[in-house]
Amino acid sequence: MDIDPGADGSVPPVPPVPPVLIGNSSDVGWKYGKYCDPNNKSKVKCDFCGHISTGGIYRFKKHIVVVDNVVASCKKATPEAKEACKKALEKTVVTKGLKRQHDQDLRDDVHISSSVGEEVCVGSSTSEPNKVGPMDKFVRPIDGKSSKEEALRQLSMNEALFKERVHQASQYVARWVYTHEILLAVFYMCLCSTVAIPFNALDNDEFKQMCEAIGKFGPGYEPPSQFDLREKLLTEEYARTKSLLDDREAQKIKLGCTIMTDAWTDIKRRSIMNVCMHCSGGTSFLKSKETSDVSHTGEVIFELVDKAIEEVGAQHVMQVCTDNASNNMAAKKLLLEKRPKIFWTSCATHTINLMLQGIGNIKRFKSIVDQAQKVTIFIYVHHKTLAYMRKCTKRRDIVRPGVTRFASNFLTLQSLAEKRDALRGMVVDRAWEEMPIVKTKKGKDATATLMDANFWKGVTLCLKVFEPLVSLLRLVDGDVKPSLAWLYGEMLKAKTKIKEAFGNNEKNYRETIAIIDKKLKGRLDSPLHKTAYLLNPHYTYANKDIFDDSSMTVALMKCAEQYFGEDEISAKKMINEEWLLYENMEGPFKKKLATSWERADYNPGNACPRFGPCFAPVWPQIAPV
Repeated sequence: MDIDPGADGSVPPVPPVPPVLIGNSSDVGWKYGKYCDPNNKSKVKCDFCGHISTGGIYRFKKHIVVVDNVVASCKKATPEAKEACKKALEKTVVTKGLKRQHDQDLRDDVHISSSVGEEVCVGSSTSEPNKVGPMDKFVRPIDGKSSKEEALRQLSMNEALFKERVHQASQYVARWVYTHEILLAVFYMCLCSTVAIPFNALDNDEFKQMCEAIGKFGPGYEPPSQFDLREKLLTEEYARTKSLLDDREAQKIKLGCTIMTDAWTDIKRRSIMNVCMHCSGGTSFLKSKETSDVSHTGEVIFELVDKAIEEVGAQHVMQVCTDNASNNMAAKKLLLEKRPKIFWTSCATHTINLMLQGIGNIKRFKSIVDQAQKVTIFIYVHHKTLAYMRKCTKRRDIVRPGVTRFASNFLTLQSLAEKRDALRGMVVDRAWEEMPIVKTKKGKDATATLMDANFWKGVTLCLKVFEPLVSLLRLVDGDVKPSLAWLYGEMLKAKTKIKEAFGNNEKNYRETIAIIDKKLKGRLDSPLHKTAYLLNPHYTYANKDIFDDSSMTVALMKCAEQYFGEDEISAKKMINEEWLLYENMEGPFKKKLATSWERADYNPGNACPRFGPCFAPVWPQIAPV
């Protein structure tokens, strides 16, 4: 509801915003029901028949679907509503089942030696295990018929087995501590004083396994000391973690890998360069080097990357990924001179952030972002305005942090748009107007901004322009699926959506698209990106005109020439034989197989290497960057 000022500039009184009668979640059930009373979250009223369910939204969905005779059925629900609620219920059952199975698997993975009586033939001969108690550390049953030498031997074995059980339980405690960096410091402080442990430290699998291990051990367990955590247990956990990377080593040998670098500065102002390796099995840390005493020149970065390539094995490295800084581009030239077969790729996350930054600096968008920032700063800097805002928005914040500053701006604008009616109702309420801080210039400006219809129109446009790029940022910055195969295609879609946001008026979108193209050129439109786009059946089989684009063919040939080098036979075989099979959907690329590629959730990097001996080494390039 828009509220326009009167002729004299005054704002007419607005009735208070009615309480929200649906839950905050995106549950499909809220499309067909609502709360009877916002203060009683267990009663949900059906929009079809008026029935009131008393078990919350989950039981209400059963009312719509007619699951059993226990829940009253809805006679007026539409087939679409029944189908939607049925799928939601089935998904909930599957999710809970998977969680129960996951928790059970975690428990089964915990291995603590059973009671000593089960490990060696001492004490009772019954099959029932002996319970472990505090005195078991010092006393264990000894066979009375044994000789003195045998009794001493059994006692020694009992003591060794008890220590082994303590050590096994301590390994799970240490694993939980090492999982959270801050928790290690907190753990040390807890040994000397009472210090609270962060709640999120308990929300992981290692904590559950630690509890299971201590439970299996029984009474009398002594936690590890600082020395144990720093020395023996840390060494053992390092060895265990390293052994977990064996699968990644195999994937690296089979499909190749990517070397990634990242420079950062710690709280002590030390400059540190990290080097990681990524393969289809995941990302592994290789090494970290302090570079505070040297300039980050192209030569320094090149030497660091080149040494990492030597350690991993040059024959296994497909590409190097860095940000777009000029020193990295200088290192790129040096690497291509020494290792011409290795690709150098710009970081997609950094490039998209530069696009968002450039678009955000356009005057029409910058003014909206600045206004939104002034409003949020004013509300959050004063405790009374913050408390009243949370009261009007039902304890929901309007500031939402993101992975970058530009993503945070988008999320904050999105949050403001979602709470538009509540915020507009807030600033015309008498309680807001009577606050002394609201009567200041900043308070009046914040009130005027929230009542300005042009501001909200600008917020809507910002969201339409930023959303395609932010969605792409989530894709490349996440671990859901390899992103390079989708990057170029989704970028083309993002540009189309941005043009539509401007009504396909070239005069309006010209400046925005020009910024995207400028940041895109030479970074995310390289021959490797275009080849990955071309080798993704999700795009090419849906639009065969892509095969006729000469720039795509040229990109494919450049990639083949760079990768195969002097191996002209393999390069020609891929271009002249296997490429034609792929383009014509013949051989292993038949139509029945191609139907699975129509989905956006499949991984071409896993599926396609098996389709041809020459295609196989090229497809590993389709990996997250």
